Amino acid sequence: MLVELARREKSAGIKPDVDLDIFMKSIALGGQETDLVVEYIIKSSKLQSAKIFLTKILGLDICGDTLVGDEMLKGISGGQKKRLTTGELLIGPARVLYMDEISTGLDSATTYQIIRYLKHSTRALDATTIISLLQPAPETYELFDDIILLCEGQIVYQGPRESALEFFKMMGFTCPERKNVADFLQEVTSKKDQEQYWSVLDQPYRYIPVGKFAEAFLLYREGKNLSEELRAPFDKRYNHPAALATCTYGATRLDLLRTNYQWQKLLMKRNSFIYVFKFVQLFLVSLITMSVFFRTTMHHNTIDDGGLYLGSLYFSMVIILFNGFTEVSMLVAKLPVLYKHRDLHFYPSWAYTIPSWFLSLPTSLMEAGCWVAVSYYTIGYDPSIIR
Repeated sequence: MLVELARREKSAGIKPDVDLDIFMKSIALGGQETDLVVEYIIKSSKLQSAKIFLTKILGLDICGDTLVGDEMLKGISGGQKKRLTTGELLIGPARVLYMDEISTGLDSATTYQIIRYLKHSTRALDATTIISLLQPAPETYELFDDIILLCEGQIVYQGPRESALEFFKMMGFTCPERKNVADFLQEVTSKKDQEQYWSVLDQPYRYIPVGKFAEAFLLYREGKNLSEELRAPFDKRYNHPAALATCTYGATRLDLLRTNYQWQKLLMKRNSFIYVFKFVQLFLVSLITMSVFFRTTMHHNTIDDGGLYLGSLYFSMVIILFNGFTEVSMLVAKLPVLYKHRDLHFYPSWAYTIPSWFLSLPTSLMEAGCWVAVSYYTIGYDPSIIR
């Protein structure tokens, strides 16, 4: 595909962006242990001369190996959790993103970096991104192409960012030179703050409600263009054959299974202390059990002797069963993440369950093998290996 793309660009006289060209070729090479898109989202915002500059778009490179945490476990900070949620969606193949208040808990510099990346990716990938922000900084506001101003459930303005001030000037309100435009747009519809922006000095000020702004916008140039565009039915001849997705998930089933396997394996490594503790605990209990049901005190003469062996078997099964209960709390703690990823169509439930079940087999076999090796012959069960 890259060869064909290069041929068409050459025939059309198009010179691609250097950074984007290197990025695409690096992704196409494959074979990386970690997806390059993930590294790009976490660390880099600029590729130039085949060098990756770590400018920390989301600022997650310093906590890439840290658990997220919960009420009982201290993990990453609240702002980092917010950026992590944003990064989860940016990595996927979605071409339409709806983001609500992603700047909460972030400083203005980080918000600017995220919005700048979103602008670059939206234009490069021909995507659509709608973001709601409360009082963005001037440099962040300048990154947007279009503005939708909502107030009391009505659209006051929707159109190019450059025409917003012109519309309100037509309504008699002017933004002061040193005033943040985003703050002006939010205050000009407020009954408490509207009067300070009144610029028609030869006429007395009178409060203009939100409904009047919405009606005036429909008669404004941008409002008319928007209405005409929405009224015109879409010409299906311009449908792209690949416009609609033919699969539910952004990767093949094998890739989803492999990714979840690596994820579960990583979680097991991080929780290795729990598994070691369980194994040591089971070993100590097996030594105590061996001493209680020692073969020199066990006989094979009466039914009561058989009851003792049955008791030791029952006790062994109960201990191994309860030893596995430690993982139940870990499973319950992971369920919210599983439900979120499943509902967002990151992967199906079976792609999570099968690796989790498969990786639990070795630990279960090791625990049962340890118990049998320590207690079987010392208790005095049938010495025949076939039995």
